[in-house]
Amino acid sequence: MATKTPIHHPVVKEGLVTPAYSPGLVCDGWLFVSGQTPLDYLTGEVMLGTIEEETNRVMQNIQELLEGAGCTWDDVVKTTAHLANINDFEAYNAVYATYFPGVLPARTTVQSGLAKGIKVEIDVIARVPQS
Repeated sequence: MATKTPIHHPVVKEGLVTPAYSPGLVCDGWLFVSGQTPLDYLTGEVMLGTIEEETNRVMQNIQELLEGAGCTWDDVVKTTAHLANINDFEAYNAVYATYFPGVLPARTTVQSGLAKGIKVEIDVIARVPQS
């Protein structure tokens, strides 16, 4: 059986309860990051704003989990993005692209019904570097 290691955000508001999932999970050299929203884990508040602001917050949350597994954006091989409004694609994409300095990962972007007025949710898969 494969060893699974959960990855969590480094700083989480005391008492913040998340649903029954791991924010990140390392298994057999791969990091699987659950869908991240514009949640501020320090305050426990969903940071609603423009699509650009929410995308940046989501990407910061993903970065914390990448770093927790010893990964960088260059290790990301696949992303899936859910947009509440597909017409926000260009603005979301402009922010998203700034996080990938090298080869862009494979990506799926779809319009979805998102909870609590959230405009964007993104999950990623990354290869964990061998030490």
